[in-house]
Amino acid sequence: MRTLVTLLLAAGLTATATPAVLAEPEGPGCPTPRLRVPGAQHQEVACLADLTTAGTTRTGHTDPADWAGLTQEALPVPDPVPGVQVDGYFPDDSTTNTNHGWNHDAQFVLRLPENWNGGLVVSGTPGNREQYANDRAISDWVLSKGYAFAATDKGNTGVGFAADGDRPGDAIAEWNHRLTQLTRAAKAATTRHYHRRPDPTLVTGLSNGGYLVRWQLENHPELYDGGVDWEGTLWSENGPNLVEYLPTALSAYPRYADGGADAAAAHAELVAAGFPEGSEFLWEYHHEVYWGLTQRIYREEIDPGFDGDDTDYDYRQRPAEVHEAVERIGLTGRIGKPLLTLHGTLDVLLPVSEDSDVYADMVREQGRGDLHRYYRIEDGTHTDSLVDAFPDRLRALTPCHRTAFESLEGFLAEGTPLPPSATIPRPAKATPEDLVTTCDLT
Repeated sequence: MRTLVTLLLAAGLTATATPAVLAEPEGPGCPTPRLRVPGAQHQEVACLADLTTAGTTRTGHTDPADWAGLTQEALPVPDPVPGVQVDGYFPDDSTTNTNHGWNHDAQFVLRLPENWNGGLVVSGTPGNREQYANDRAISDWVLSKGYAFAATDKGNTGVGFAADGDRPGDAIAEWNHRLTQLTRAAKAATTRHYHRRPDPTLVTGLSNGGYLVRWQLENHPELYDGGVDWEGTLWSENGPNLVEYLPTALSAYPRYADGGADAAAAHAELVAAGFPEGSEFLWEYHHEVYWGLTQRIYREEIDPGFDGDDTDYDYRQRPAEVHEAVERIGLTGRIGKPLLTLHGTLDVLLPVSEDSDVYADMVREQGRGDLHRYYRIEDGTHTDSLVDAFPDRLRALTPCHRTAFESLEGFLAEGTPLPPSATIPRPAKATPEDLVTTCDLT
């Protein structure tokens, strides 16, 4: 049995236990020693023989704890990608991020490959993780394609992130600001490094990082050419929000698991709340690891005045200021650039019927459906690492993210039509090994 600490790391809900420490740069020295990230309070520039996790793990230019549990173990690491890495932070007054011993939030990483394809990919992190959380799932792959890559810790990290800010909702609102800030700074630094502006600039991320993709394309479409949203969190004043359906999971699951006379009714409550039939094998794990902690830390962010039991929490009955906090961070569906969304049908942290199904409707209601494609991935769940535990029941979303990303590339570069929105079935004859690297969205 895994320890609770290991499980929490897999959930992406804990701060890094051991800070990464930057090693000495490799290679003959940086070709751009005066490279500056605009607005950074502190930065360190290094030329590295390999910007992928195979190299940065060895040199201290990543932190494996940041990305633990997000991908399948078998996900390939690409060949070495030489280039320049900039680590640093923007001015901030919170100190939850301990990477490099800096004890300073608003940390970022910028990677500039030697063989640049002209583009830039920016991202915020899933859960409450730090800036290297996307290194295995996203950074390795886009670097191998030649993109520059930048990521932010979103300005606050860890299970106590809600303490950052003066008002309810401030901590999440800072996430949006920090990704906007990093995008502008990374575009400027990339332009200076390569002597031309990046084209395209794409935004992508998973879970809370997917929420940021949605928000950025709604509020700052001028900064991007498009984005890929990987099971982004839905926040909307009108709901549904995760603090609405998680209390049902917390109250109903113990009665279901007990197997008593009330078990069937409890099962029906879980299904009605959005947790689909067929996902029952995932409920115990999520009850132990995700549901209670997630409900608590996000309820504390939007509604710190609540003093009851989270199993009884009723968002609809909470005071106006709670709804105002959600409205401040909420999504509208009013995207201004192409967006591709993917979401697993067996996601039992952010159930697809309570999240991306709803967001797709919001986009259509805003008259922006021509800019959106939505792929429901059969047998996908919230965390790809769970595929290793259930290879015959689950499939990873990482390959589907990559297929969607390449579809967006083709659309932007050549006008290749995007695959139509659809539920993507699990291929009947595919082996678990096949699904580590392949996903057909057509």
